[in-house]
Amino acid sequence: MLISKKVILLGKFGVGKTSLIKRFVFQKFSEEYQTTIGVKVDKKILNIHGVELNMLIWDIAGETSSMRVPQSYKLGAHGVLYVFDVTRPSSYDNIQKELQEIGKLLPGVPVQVVGNKIDLLGDVRLQKFRASFFLEGVIYASAKEDVQVEEAFERLGKAILQ
Repeated sequence: MLISKKVILLGKFGVGKTSLIKRFVFQKFSEEYQTTIGVKVDKKILNIHGVELNMLIWDIAGETSSMRVPQSYKLGAHGVLYVFDVTRPSSYDNIQKELQEIGKLLPGVPVQVVGNKIDLLGDVRLQKFRASFFLEGVIYASAKEDVQVEEAFERLGKAILQ
């Protein structure tokens, strides 16, 4: 059985949303920064407990709450990957507020939070960051080194199918 579900990636500029998608869908990574303008849609099929989940992955530009991003891009989403950069506090300073706004717009829709760019911290700094970060259930990933990328999308996929 094939089930198609819309997944959106949200987070501030430069946190690695596009890099996570490229790594997940195409197994590729580029150091070259590319700004997403508007929205770009990719897809990948995952097998989760015998169910073929066709993830329609919407890479939405920019700020989560920005008026520059039409709310219509977010509507109809079945899952959200909220991405922040572990090396840039400005990308997660208001994470609770951002997640509340997502919850109001998309009530009941599962959200998987991903702390990206762990390769830039090193083991000791990553351990300190994880110990001090106040949010549970975060997946710490590196699109560059292909760490926990697949797991982030799979965990979200499982939550969508529940």
